[in-house]
Amino acid sequence: MPHGPASRQPRKPLPPLDPETLQAIAVRYVERYQTTRQRLLRLLRQKLRQRGWKPDGPAPDLEAIASRMVSLGYVNDGAFADARARGLQRRGLGPARVRAALSAAGIGDSIAEEALGQLDPLRAALDFARRKRLGPYGPPADDQKAKARQMAAMARAGHAPGLARRILDAQSPEEAEALADDGLADEG
Repeated sequence: MPHGPASRQPRKPLPPLDPETLQAIAVRYVERYQTTRQRLLRLLRQKLRQRGWKPDGPAPDLEAIASRMVSLGYVNDGAFADARARGLQRRGLGPARVRAALSAAGIGDSIAEEALGQLDPLRAALDFARRKRLGPYGPPADDQKAKARQMAAMARAGHAPGLARRILDAQSPEEAEALADDGLADEG
């Protein structure tokens, strides 16, 4: 008996969606994943494209399903933004990258700014430099090319150029950590 993709029987197509099935898909998704209203809507639209809609039923009201999930507290854009922002900062990503990630998740500007206001850009930049062994945390970057690569890595991680330059120019890890005492986080 042959094995592999050629021996599989074709899958039977799933039936078109009806209001109850679409609601069940939404509930299943929000119970498994912390999500945003926009992401939930995106998922529901994708499911409709994949499976279609029962022709004899009323038109799907995706906004009503998303609103219900929000009113029940299953979807909370503010809580999602706070958690995502803190997680990205722990990975050493700067405000620009965090803002871009929140925007991609469908978080509005006011909620994103509130989440960003709780972060410490200097701590994120120092953590990133330490993890990636940049500046005072790694081998000396003597030539301009190596310094430019390190600066580019900091920029890709979303750190402000002034902040990145000060960290990379520090002569020792202690000098870099002392930047927190100088109030450099607001400089960025």
